[in-house]
Amino acid sequence: MVGNTYPYVVQDWVDDIRLAHASGFDGFALNVGPEDWQVDRVHDCYNAAQSVDLPFKLFISFDMTCIPCASMDDIIHLLRYIQPFLNHGNQYYRDGKLVISTFAGQDSRFGHHTFEHGWAHIKRRLEEITPICFIPSFFIDPRRYPSLPFMDGYFNWNGSWPIHLNKDSPPSEIRLPSLDTDRHHLHHLGGRAFIAAVSPWFFTHYGADSWNKNWIYRGDDHLFIRRWEQLVEARDKVDMAEIISWNDYGESHYVGPIKGAQPNSQAWVDGFSHEPWLQLNSYFAFAFKNGYYPKIHHDKIFIWGRPHPKAANASDDCVPRPDNWELTDDKFWVVVLAAAPGTIWLSSGEHTKSWNVPAGLSKLSHPLESNGTMRASLYRGEDLVAHVDAAELGFHFNPSPRVYNFNVLVAMSS
Repeated sequence: MVGNTYPYVVQDWVDDIRLAHASGFDGFALNVGPEDWQVDRVHDCYNAAQSVDLPFKLFISFDMTCIPCASMDDIIHLLRYIQPFLNHGNQYYRDGKLVISTFAGQDSRFGHHTFEHGWAHIKRRLEEITPICFIPSFFIDPRRYPSLPFMDGYFNWNGSWPIHLNKDSPPSEIRLPSLDTDRHHLHHLGGRAFIAAVSPWFFTHYGADSWNKNWIYRGDDHLFIRRWEQLVEARDKVDMAEIISWNDYGESHYVGPIKGAQPNSQAWVDGFSHEPWLQLNSYFAFAFKNGYYPKIHHDKIFIWGRPHPKAANASDDCVPRPDNWELTDDKFWVVVLAAAPGTIWLSSGEHTKSWNVPAGLSKLSHPLESNGTMRASLYRGEDLVAHVDAAELGFHFNPSPRVYNFNVLVAMSS
């Protein structure tokens, strides 16, 4: 989200690129708006990528919820993100074509009667400069894809979360919801490129006096892990996996460090690191690229959980409890990467339970108790081989929060 990088300098981009590459990322999709300063930050990003000796690619994703698109003259907002980087060594090309994407755009007409005619004209104009591979994320019925020949593929942005759930969904659907909407898109794309989305969480909490966005999608049931497992299994059908997101703090699905300029999301983001998810990302990114999982040499434990009961009443409730708050469980979620079989102990408050885990990856969960924290310990025989205690990060499950926060703290063993 370039919109969250206002104070960035080139070194910030260098740091992000190095961390992302070490975590299995091959590049960044740069979500951009129309502001001049965002153009400047994109130049900084390309300069940073050029200065780092890594195979790291960049492409632009136009945020069509804010980029002007009323007339054909608005193509200027696209051109100034494309023309400067045509021959840049870090620009992402697919089959010799410069890749661009969008967030939304189904209402963008560029002076035409329909969005189909508008985007077809835009693509023709852009291809007067360079061949274009256009892989948007339009929020439309996939059955329309065959009538949109200007699309070279599709990015299934909403494939990350079980967005079909509501509080009246059957319990079986809520407890382990399906994440497979990809097949419907693939069926109608007819062999064109497909980008699948992966994301770990979703919570946004803006009141009616700002962006008026206040809801959750269910991120329980090891969402990040199950979605990656699904894509590893389907890797022969998926051209690219895009992680949503590196730094979208306002929707709580960031995996990178908390830095830059937050969009007034400090109340539910500050103190809630997600960076341990980057190590899990590298494990699955390796498998997605290579077709097999890497060998686990060191025992690791990952835990994450929300900071208060879902039904708690916040004392400062100027923004009310989020919509769909019922669609989450008062549990913390655990992933163990074990080099050999062992016994894992999980606890919160006075409640403790143990499991025998095999070598490899195990997914577990444990109830969160009021005023408790999250703890996990892995033993092999009498030896403690991995331990993580969220209390050391200041986490406790607060039954009387000041504000509603359905974000999670993510921690891992050292």
